[in-house]
Amino acid sequence: MITNIHLVTVFCLDQDQARDFYVTHLGFEVRTDITVGEGFRWVTIGHPSQPELEVALMLPGPPQTLEAADFIRRQLEKGEMHGVGLQVDDCRKTYAELSAKGVTFLQEPADRPYGVEAVMRDISGNWMVLLEEKEYSPEDFATEG
Repeated sequence: MITNIHLVTVFCLDQDQARDFYVTHLGFEVRTDITVGEGFRWVTIGHPSQPELEVALMLPGPPQTLEAADFIRRQLEKGEMHGVGLQVDDCRKTYAELSAKGVTFLQEPADRPYGVEAVMRDISGNWMVLLEEKEYSPEDFATEG
């Protein structure tokens, strides 16, 4: 029986820079940083309040084909990959704190039917959503017309 999600992958171009960004700017902690076999490095981070979930910071490469890995690298370089969504207790306050640390935002906090949302970019070019969630229903998305 599946009990939870334990691991998600976020691709990066440099594991040291990605690890340091998540730890220094976002408050994550390093869970694993080891080299396995011939140069394969396994780096995972996690949020202190969520010990059951790890994020693997992976370089594009095997087992992907050369073409697939190259595509992911190009998407990261263009800043067009989607990373993860991060729940926050106060989106506007978190936006101000992260902006002061030099984090790049693509969208300032905005009210949405489901809460307050801002979109940032990590050091590797992944889009990340900050969300201060609120209760909503399908009717909250109804448009006039």
